[in-house]
Amino acid sequence: MSYLMKGVKWCSPVSQMCKVTGSLFKAHALKSMFGISEQQLQNSRASSQLSSEKADSYNYVIVGAGSAGCVLANRLTEDPLSTVLLLEAGPKDTLLGSKRLLWKIHMPAALTYNLCDEKYNWYYHTTSQKHMDNRIMYWPRGRVWGGSSSLNAMVYIRGHAEDYNRWSREGATGWDYEHCLPYFKKAQTHELGPDQYRGGNGPLHVSRGKTNHPLHQAFLEAAQQAGYPFTDDMNGYQQEGFGWMDMTVHQGQRWSTASAYLRPAISRPNLSVAEKTLVTKILFQGTKCIGVEYVKNGQRKKVFANKEVILSGGAINSPQLLMLSGIGNADDLKNLGIPVVCHLPGVGQNLQDHLEVYVQQKCTRPITLYSAQKPLNMVRIGLEWLWKFTGDGATAHLETGGFIRSQPGIPHPDIQFHFLPSQVIDHGRVASTMEAYQVHVGPMRSTSVGWLKLKSTDPSDHPIIEPNYLSTERDIWEFRQCVKLTREIFAQKALEKFCGPEIQPGSHVQSDKEIDAFIRQKADSAYHPSCTCKMGQPSDSTAVVDPQTKVIGVENLRVVDASIMPSVVSGNLNAPTIMIAEKAADIIKGLPSLQEKNVPVYKPKTLETQR
Repeated sequence: MSYLMKGVKWCSPVSQMCKVTGSLFKAHALKSMFGISEQQLQNSRASSQLSSEKADSYNYVIVGAGSAGCVLANRLTEDPLSTVLLLEAGPKDTLLGSKRLLWKIHMPAALTYNLCDEKYNWYYHTTSQKHMDNRIMYWPRGRVWGGSSSLNAMVYIRGHAEDYNRWSREGATGWDYEHCLPYFKKAQTHELGPDQYRGGNGPLHVSRGKTNHPLHQAFLEAAQQAGYPFTDDMNGYQQEGFGWMDMTVHQGQRWSTASAYLRPAISRPNLSVAEKTLVTKILFQGTKCIGVEYVKNGQRKKVFANKEVILSGGAINSPQLLMLSGIGNADDLKNLGIPVVCHLPGVGQNLQDHLEVYVQQKCTRPITLYSAQKPLNMVRIGLEWLWKFTGDGATAHLETGGFIRSQPGIPHPDIQFHFLPSQVIDHGRVASTMEAYQVHVGPMRSTSVGWLKLKSTDPSDHPIIEPNYLSTERDIWEFRQCVKLTREIFAQKALEKFCGPEIQPGSHVQSDKEIDAFIRQKADSAYHPSCTCKMGQPSDSTAVVDPQTKVIGVENLRVVDASIMPSVVSGNLNAPTIMIAEKAADIIKGLPSLQEKNVPVYKPKTLETQR
């Protein structure tokens, strides 16, 4: 579908010729009638050219209508005098204006469809991982309004307070917990109402699961029988323990940032949005950023920003665009023939992700989601959702989970669990084969760090992605713990009546060597790439943006997305990315940061025990 951006001009050769002829006629007439000098006419033409360029100009150009970009588009256009152009490489998240017609995005239970569909997905792949039996890993990333918030599993997890205090110590001053918590709250409307940790009137609706599935209940009971606490809010006072997870689901529909932030702002006259628009280059005058070049409908065009360009393409696209535009490691850029604007060696480095594995158990009772995946039942579930936004289609079913410490001495949880009353095979690309339940489990603060680099100067070429998974002994040990601790929970009395044979890893996998081999063969990305445009002090040679989100060494350019995290947080990344954008919006507006001091955070009574 063709989409013409407001304010971006296009002229046919005929109209251009008419303009030229007309202006020549006007010039001749003016000269003869009023005796106007050639110099005055040239000044007039220059002024006219300038105002014509202004028509292709906005205060802010935001690249990427994803989890961060939609937030910024909304917040920056709250000021009616600020003009914003939001550019998205992918399509809209609706069809003919309808969410129902694009049920693959908006029905929470349909999430695996998008993970396998290149229409809404960048469909990235890593290099072959030498510490994982040379497997090439699949990385889905959103390429649609809402970005990855239109593809993800809708789990709303903020991470731990200490993650943000660590950011501050790593050079992201002003990004400690007391300066971040208010922005989590500002973004959020929690269905359970506001409190010291939850928001009550933000655009992002957050809810709890409604299925009350017996396997979710049994899992929580089993975790407590294994000696772990129950936490009533893992985003509040106490992350540690097991409980009901928050989800970005509202009235039975996925509540992406496109729904929460972009649609409410779309009618504002000072916001222009273009989809199916690939930004290919950032434009500079010296080291001053002045706009971007993009391709739409096969045509290459330019648009200018008289205040700032803001990159919100995510942890892969933002560093890729910086490098394509001459910002990155000077030697790498020169090797590709890219003129260097600024030598910034941290661009694309410091790549961090969460790796996870599925521990799967056969269920002895026909109560899992296996029968729901049979064709007739899928039709029934789909029709109920299309009619009322209720039923099994209205949840992603990842309704319980938990956070624990891998060993004594760890100050806050470093292992995360998501429980699912179903079996997932190959990112959901292969149908479930039996009644089964599983836990997704993995370490939260891996010590393996990777990088990404340009493959070529072609913007449509995916970059080389090297996550360097399982490259440290610590990470291998933590994964062993993940399997052993999960098995211990699954063996508790509460799950006894449901517990059939272990499907994965399988009862034959017992020794450390066998568990390590299983992890190499079966662990996969949890889809949390981050940290590739690290925030830090300008004196830090590995930093890409400063604590104001400005790209170091150039002017009028920012990055605001998960790439600027100094280190990965202990949990899912969507909620922190939205928080980053909320906080950055205040920074861009020149407002003082919100702050909440002395908010209590749980600490274990002793670190001498693991639980």
